[in-house]
Amino acid sequence: MTALWDLFLMAAFVDNMPLTLFLGLCTFLALSKRPEAAFGLGIAMICVLGVTVPLNNLIYQGLLAPGAWSWAGLPDLDLSYLSLIAFIGVIAASVQVLELLLDRFLPSIHTAFGVFLPLLTVQCAILAGSLFMVERSYTFVESAVFGLGSGFGFAVAVAMLAAIRSRLAYADLPAGLRGLGIAFVLAGLMSLGFASFAQMAAAQ
Repeated sequence: MTALWDLFLMAAFVDNMPLTLFLGLCTFLALSKRPEAAFGLGIAMICVLGVTVPLNNLIYQGLLAPGAWSWAGLPDLDLSYLSLIAFIGVIAASVQVLELLLDRFLPSIHTAFGVFLPLLTVQCAILAGSLFMVERSYTFVESAVFGLGSGFGFAVAVAMLAAIRSRLAYADLPAGLRGLGIAFVLAGLMSLGFASFAQMAAAQ
């Protein structure tokens, strides 16, 4: 249990998708203008990563990994080259289901997402979760913990950025820093803060 908790914290803070690995910055910056949209994005990232990473683990280990077809008398069959297509298909289906659920039960959050909700299908942070799972040879349980931790870390980061940007909306900023300019500055400062978690983990 301790190892899984460490993996969750590592995925959330040390390997934070937008602030440490710089993945998913498009939606991270675009949907951090208002806390409501940021909260919705955070929940969506937790749900999508928490579902797709373990599901892709099952698909990879059961069908695509070298030796996965040994039970059928095909021990040398290697379909790992299809993993990218399979992962994207699973992510697309998951995002489509999420969009239907939000449209049905939470229409205000669905409206706040706008065009960015379908774009989660090709969101690099979501695909990276499954690719890291393969690269690091996670088990099914580890994949689920890693997916939830990655989504939680993304949610924390985008919520923090949205809270700061909502406060700065009333600040007298220079014209060149208003809007996206100050968002990049804030993201950079937050990234430096999250980099300290990696130093703490390396020191242990």
